[in-house]
Amino acid sequence: MTNAPDANDSALASPAGSAGSTGATGAPGSSPWEYAPAPESRDIAGLKPNYWMLVDGQFVEGTGEPLKTVNPATEEVLAEVSTAGPADVDKAVKAARRAYERVWGRMPGAERAKYIFRIARLIQERARELAVLETLDNGKPIRESRDVDVPTAAAHFFYHAGWADKLGYAGYGPDPRPLGVAGQVIPWNFPLLMAAWKIAPALACGNTVVLKPAETTPLTALVLGEICQQADLPPGVVNILPGAGDVGAELVNHPGVNKVAFTGSTEVGKLIQRSVAGTGKKLTLELGGKAANIVFDDAPLDQAVEGIVNGIFFNQGHVCCAGSRLLVQESVAEELLDKLHRRVATLRLGDPLDKNTDIGAINSAEQLAKITELAASGEAEGARRWSSPCALPDKGFFFAPTVFSDVHQAMRIAREEIFGPVLSVLTFRTPDEAVAKANNTPYGLSAGVWTDKGSRILWLAQRMRAGVVWANTFNRFDPSAPFGGYQESGFGREGGRTGLEAYLDV
Repeated sequence: MTNAPDANDSALASPAGSAGSTGATGAPGSSPWEYAPAPESRDIAGLKPNYWMLVDGQFVEGTGEPLKTVNPATEEVLAEVSTAGPADVDKAVKAARRAYERVWGRMPGAERAKYIFRIARLIQERARELAVLETLDNGKPIRESRDVDVPTAAAHFFYHAGWADKLGYAGYGPDPRPLGVAGQVIPWNFPLLMAAWKIAPALACGNTVVLKPAETTPLTALVLGEICQQADLPPGVVNILPGAGDVGAELVNHPGVNKVAFTGSTEVGKLIQRSVAGTGKKLTLELGGKAANIVFDDAPLDQAVEGIVNGIFFNQGHVCCAGSRLLVQESVAEELLDKLHRRVATLRLGDPLDKNTDIGAINSAEQLAKITELAASGEAEGARRWSSPCALPDKGFFFAPTVFSDVHQAMRIAREEIFGPVLSVLTFRTPDEAVAKANNTPYGLSAGVWTDKGSRILWLAQRMRAGVVWANTFNRFDPSAPFGGYQESGFGREGGRTGLEAYLDV
């Protein structure tokens, strides 16, 4: 879920080694490159001691128990955030309904586009503030927030602003109608980007929105609410309700919601699907993944290594479409693994606000515990563990980039979504075996293939049960391209012309 750079221009392309690494070149005995710290100023984030929820165009205090959002890199409390109770959810949905019936649903598409375009421009104007705030609240490196998350969030609003007055030409009939009120629940791995991913198409199609950001990362969504105010968006068109899972459940089950969009774990997605069954609500789910990244013996190995690193260690592996299963043809497995170890050893782990940092903090203590437990299970089941020799900070939630080899398909690390910087390496001999192993998963969100043969790329892509198959790259996204999965990775598509259907009565 990121518009990550190409493998040749990886977001993790810093050649510098962390303390204890083998050096910039990876050669044993060479001296590591030393970088002076280059921290971004946290003052740019404009942190406030308290944040309130957005309902009907106003920031108001919620009736729920306030939560404290924590910087995962330092474990310090950043701010106290007001949360919603059941009465607040009801008010927000009713406000969204009024805005839909009286203003937004009736507004010509060209007028809606002006508001959406204005939001995109304001995200650009406040990009540095949003990037620093995202890094503080989420733990991801500032380079990723600055160069990927914020620009892509703006791009989604720009792209969908262009569709607002062209819906009759999108292939869904001459006069497609909006659904009404969209209830949207987003995860913590890309807080601002996921908000843009959900809100932009809903507004372009004429719907109003009630958004529930993740409990651990509410801040950039609430600043996006400020941006909606700056853009003079009519009251009630966008409402933002921080809180835990109970707030999301209240929103999903509210009878005034016409459309539910959820990105998150497969387990919660199944609960949501059961709860909305028979209600007539439209539903899209973008859930977990265990993507296969397949490397054939004719692949450009140095380029493939960059794509592998980008595919699993971008955003600390907190990516649902991460290439967490590496399938390598046996004849090049040893060579590739050696190159991969040398490359991973050069990744810099540390302060997410430092512009030199490649690997930031795990988002929460709970997630760190899950990653640690699954990694331990890999060792217990007989896989060979290699972790980067980087030093871990004394405070914060950090996990060294880890590669497991000698992995078998029955192991937990090959079957379960770890959602962290942990790569499982398996081998194959023939293309048919690669396909069989890649498809041996209940998930089906993404896949990657590395080979010099175009015919092999097309052959394999036709046989992969995955919503997206990347060729000689990984984690490439664009607002104009649809994204979504199969099986336990969910259903429906987001982005592009195809993604508009989820927010239209067709």
